[in-house]
Amino acid sequence: MVARGIGICGVGAVTGYGWGTAAFWDGLVAAKPAATLTPGYGPDRDGFAWVARVPDGGDPADGRSRFARAMRFAAREAVTDARARGWQPGGRVGLLHAVVLGEVDLWREFYRSERGPRLLREYLAMMPSTPMSTLMQEFGFHGPAMNVSAMCASGNAGLLTAKAWLEAGIVDDVVFVATDLSLTPDNVYQFERLGVAVTDAEPLDACRPFQEGSRGFVMGEASASFVLSARAGQPYARVLGGAMTHDGYHVTSIDPDLAEVRRCFREALANAGVVPSQVRYLNAHGPGTRQCDTAEAAVLESMFPAQARVYSVKPLVGHCQGAASAVEVAAAALSYEHGVIPASPVVAPAHPQLLDGLTPMTGGLTVKSSLGMGGHNSVLVLGPPA
Repeated sequence: MVARGIGICGVGAVTGYGWGTAAFWDGLVAAKPAATLTPGYGPDRDGFAWVARVPDGGDPADGRSRFARAMRFAAREAVTDARARGWQPGGRVGLLHAVVLGEVDLWREFYRSERGPRLLREYLAMMPSTPMSTLMQEFGFHGPAMNVSAMCASGNAGLLTAKAWLEAGIVDDVVFVATDLSLTPDNVYQFERLGVAVTDAEPLDACRPFQEGSRGFVMGEASASFVLSARAGQPYARVLGGAMTHDGYHVTSIDPDLAEVRRCFREALANAGVVPSQVRYLNAHGPGTRQCDTAEAAVLESMFPAQARVYSVKPLVGHCQGAASAVEVAAAALSYEHGVIPASPVVAPAHPQLLDGLTPMTGGLTVKSSLGMGGHNSVLVLGPPA
C-alpha cells in the first residue's frame, strides 16, 4: 500500500542558531531565542537591535554572500540527509527556490560602492538564477527550476508547487529551498516603521503569540530546504494537501471579515481529504501581531476541535520573512521525528489552547498556516510519516 501524500525525506537548515539542522533543533529545544543584541541598526546606524541574524559561515566556494552560501548549504544538507534515509534521486529532479529579497547584501554594496565597474562574475552573482544554476550543476539535476515568491507565505507556496509538480508527473522528486537573509539596517528600520517589528526588547518580552502583552515580532533570517518525493523511504512527515487564497484587500492589513483566510483553511483540509476533527496541532503563522494572532485564534476556535493545540516558533527563531513558513515546516517535520514539539514558552496570560514550551507530540495532523503581507493566505496539512 502506498502512503498518502508527498514525503519530506530530507531537511536542511541555516538559521540564527547557526549552520545545520542540529543547531536549529538544539536551539528550539533549549527554548532560547536565536536573536542577539546587534550593533549597527537604527536610522543612523548607531544603535542596537534584537535580531536573529545568520552568522557568517558556509563554504566560500559557494559564493561571496551569506545568502548564496546559506542557500547552497541548506539544500546540500537536505539532499545528503535524504540520501542517508534511503532516497535515490529519479531522472527528473526539480528545484524550487522561495525568495522575496535576494542577495540584499551584494545589491546594497553594488549601489553604494564607488569603486567603478564590477567584474562580470560579481554582477552575475547577484542574479536570482545563479545560486539555482550552481546547485543544479553540483548535483547533475535537470528537472525544471523556478523561483517562487509570495511574501511570508513563500515557503508554503513552494511546498504546494512542489506537490503539484509531483502529482502532475512533471518531476520525480523536488528539492525545495527557501532563503531570506535580508536583515540590513534599512530593511529592519522599515519594518519598525510599519509597527510590526520590535528591536528594543528581548524576544520573549516583545513577541508573545496568542498571549497578552505582545508587541509584534523580532526579525530573523533563515534558509530551509527539503527533499520531497512520493518515493521517500523514511520521510519525516508527509504533505497531505493545502491551499492558497488572496484577500485582495490591502497591501499590509488582513481583511477583517476573514472570509479568504477561512476559505483557505477549508480548501486546504478538503484538498488533503481530511476533516477538522482530525487536526491535532495548528503550527501558526503566529507573529505576535494583533491582526494575525486575532485571525488565527478565530479560525482555531471556530473550525478545529477544542482539544486541538496551537503553537508558534517565531519568538525563538524570529520572523524569517520569505523563509518563515519553510523554517516553521522544518520545525514541524522534526517534531514528528523526535516526538516533541518545541513550542515557545508561555510568559503571560495566554489562549487556553496554546502549548507551553517543549511538549510531547502525540501524532495526528498538523495544519501549518502562513499569512503573508499583501493578502497572501496559505495553509498546509502535514501528517505523520506513515
